Amino acid sequence: MAFNVRRLNPSDYDEILKGWWDDWGWQAPPRDFLPDDGVGGIMVLEGEEPICAGYIYVTNSAVAWVDWIISSKTYRKKPQRSEAIKLLIETLTGVCKDSGARYTYALIKHDGLIKTYEDLGYIKGDSYTSEMIKTLK
Repeated sequence: MAFNVRRLNPSDYDEILKGWWDDWGWQAPPRDFLPDDGVGGIMVLEGEEPICAGYIYVTNSAVAWVDWIISSKTYRKKPQRSEAIKLLIETLTGVCKDSGARYTYALIKHDGLIKTYEDLGYIKGDSYTSEMIKTLK
């Protein structure tokens, strides 16, 4: 299966990604919480059909943070769905490496996604128990 991979564009957040988060019953992060105001990531498509997307946070260290992996709940083709998510994580990781990062970090709760990361060479760090966020105004 040949997939298309592209950078996120300004309309993806409102036209695609917010709907995906809603479909999964999750609160979409605010656009300005995401890298580059919602366009700092990658999307994988089959033809013109979006399948999954994710983001890269650039830090002031040797670490790049790969996060906010989200997918279309209605794209159910197997094994293409798993292959697309794997391609997404491989691509995000490659972008991190090409940008000079020595490490990639991911904060994941979903067991299937954890398995995909492990299959791609990521190792588990400490298990976290709480995600803490404070809005600063």
